[in-house]
Amino acid sequence: MSAAIASLVSYGSDSDSENESESNTSVEKVNPSSMSLAVLNSAPEVAVKEAVETGIHLDPALKEVTYNPTYETMFAPEFGPMNPFKSQQMAAPRNMLSGYAEPAHVNDFMFEQQRRTFSSYGYALDPSVDTHESSSNTYIGAVEEAEKHKGLTVFESGLKKSQKRKKVKGGDAGEIDNYLGPWAKYADEKDVAKPTEDEQKELDEITAKRQKKGRNEDDAPSEEKTILHVKDMYDYQGRSYLHVPQDVGINLRSADAPDKCYLPKKQIHVWSGHTKGVSAIRLFPNSGHLLLSCSMDCKIKLWEVYGERRCLRTFIGHSKAVRDICFNNTGTQFLSAAYDRYIKLWDSETGQCISHFTNRKVPYCVKFNPDEDKQNLLVAGMSDKKIVQWDIRTGEVVQEYDRHLGAVNTITFVDENRRFVSTSDDKSLRVWEWDIPVDFKYIAEPSMHSMPAVTLSPNGKWLACQSMDNQILIFGAQNRFRLNKKKVFKGHMVAGYACQVDFSPDMSYVVSGDADGKLNIWDWKTTKLYHRIKAHDKVCISALWHPHETSKVITCGWDGQIKLWD
Repeated sequence: MSAAIASLVSYGSDSDSENESESNTSVEKVNPSSMSLAVLNSAPEVAVKEAVETGIHLDPALKEVTYNPTYETMFAPEFGPMNPFKSQQMAAPRNMLSGYAEPAHVNDFMFEQQRRTFSSYGYALDPSVDTHESSSNTYIGAVEEAEKHKGLTVFESGLKKSQKRKKVKGGDAGEIDNYLGPWAKYADEKDVAKPTEDEQKELDEITAKRQKKGRNEDDAPSEEKTILHVKDMYDYQGRSYLHVPQDVGINLRSADAPDKCYLPKKQIHVWSGHTKGVSAIRLFPNSGHLLLSCSMDCKIKLWEVYGERRCLRTFIGHSKAVRDICFNNTGTQFLSAAYDRYIKLWDSETGQCISHFTNRKVPYCVKFNPDEDKQNLLVAGMSDKKIVQWDIRTGEVVQEYDRHLGAVNTITFVDENRRFVSTSDDKSLRVWEWDIPVDFKYIAEPSMHSMPAVTLSPNGKWLACQSMDNQILIFGAQNRFRLNKKKVFKGHMVAGYACQVDFSPDMSYVVSGDADGKLNIWDWKTTKLYHRIKAHDKVCISALWHPHETSKVITCGWDGQIKLWD
């Protein structure tokens, strides 16, 4: 043990020979038996006063200083020459970004008082001058104003009570110049002559006529008619155009989706016939061999998707723009909702209007209940914040869902049609049990925007919502209806337009139009914007991916055209 200590001491004395010469200290021969263990401690290097009296700055590696160093010693540059590119301000010693701030204490109240005085009157006390000396040098800013106000702050009133304006009481109003009392007329107000008795009668007659005319127009639904555009309504076997064709190269009767979908590249057809913008398009249920479109020209048209792609029939019966359409499960009937406040039920084959429904409010969206045993029930989202449920057989309202705080924009059935999701102008999403007029789920965040277009994914697990902050949000459609924060689709401009979203049948892609008339296609897994096509001259309001095709997408726009892409 003693031999080991002796070797350590000799090792230490050899390595510290340079330090001994600088500090004029030497290590004498140590008796190993009498040496304490404290010698073995690796204490930090200590700066002594004599070592830095020569003007050498402190070594940054030192951990302890046993004296008060001078300012020059503390703030000398650490290594190398001074940086020649630094400005004088940057080179000066500083302890904050803008310079060197000396520590000072100012009472919070005094600081706030002077700050407010400066912002209101333009002057404040100079903190660097002794405030007991009253002179013009005591203030900074508008010194003349300070002298005029005698240095009063915002918290000190300049006027004495006797100088303050007296309250005007009863008969003292005349003391104020140009004040004629609270019921006096304005200076430029003119008296308008009352109409004579004859003139008043004429005015009453005109008003009554206007009210009567408006009421008649509102009460009477427009006359319905239909135009068949093909020569023969039935083929040689007596089948109408509703019959699913077998000679189109794919099995339209199959319920299976394509295994792999691909990006559409080029336009292969244009359906033109509407004279104004197209507001919605719907494919025939299951097969998708027919296409129904509604337009702002008040007309609804039925088109072929395969073969010659002709316009088969036009349905005329609304006096204002048609907002939404919806097929029943079999496609034999469809509903249309328009700004003339009517919802009409049509026969797809004959073009006959079967019935119409109204509650004197504008319907924004309309849907059949998709359950086979509830095909006689329809729901419509109205402009008066309600969701109204009608029975087609009786034509009566059987239920009202009245919880939204704004016009209802969309209704989407989820969870095997036991529930439906509605979105509204109140920027919320509500989930309802069928036939129960109280929402059991209410989703509204401060960051949420209105979502005027919602689509259910083919697998029924997700809801794609077109948000008015230029992104597509994905909510779970099972149980909790939570926002999927990993799936947000951006890169398009839709603010102000209810552009319909759709999925590819294999869930590989998400498609949507935008305000610039472009068709945008995102990858579902990565949420990357894969492809963008200039589809329409005006807003591309809807995009549908054909459920049986690998790459066929149908778009419609406010330029009045419907286009097929492949």
